[in-house]
Amino acid sequence: MTDHTPVPEPLRAPTGTELQPVSTVTWLPRDALAANSYNPNKQAPPEYRLLKTSILENGWTQPIVAREVDDRLEVVDGYHRWKVSTDAELAALTGGLVPVVVLPPTDPASARMATIRHNRARGTHHVLAMADIVSDLKRLGIPEDEISRRLEMDPEEVDRLADRGDMIARHAPDTFNQGWTVG
Repeated sequence: MTDHTPVPEPLRAPTGTELQPVSTVTWLPRDALAANSYNPNKQAPPEYRLLKTSILENGWTQPIVAREVDDRLEVVDGYHRWKVSTDAELAALTGGLVPVVVLPPTDPASARMATIRHNRARGTHHVLAMADIVSDLKRLGIPEDEISRRLEMDPEEVDRLADRGDMIARHAPDTFNQGWTVG
């Protein structure tokens, strides 16, 4: 027998700023939330360290998105923010509290779709735009080692982005080297 569970109808967010989840950011103990079991988003160690640096330097700029499941809150978006909040330096900023917005009641399928939408909607960084920013940072007097540390980039990555393809022109010999020609 096949399960004929109906597909839930798409939800529509309520109208009005006061009805938007972000209008009700609440500071809660991080232990009041639990991770979901279905988030496909993984974070490499450099990005994890970058997230910590971001919160230490800029503060909490994005809340964790959660939904009520039975008597607990399940993270829908912001798993890595929630995870990094165990760090003692970060916890000291807010007394161990994390900013949370709670979605209106939602079914498991809609929660999973919300997780994917939040993850995919962030976009990606384009190399040339990143190169422009690294060049701007250098022009503004930020040393390459500081750019590397604060943006979690390898020194070689910073050098390549700052270079933006000029290395060949700067380091190429004036004449063609005949070392690989057939005599």
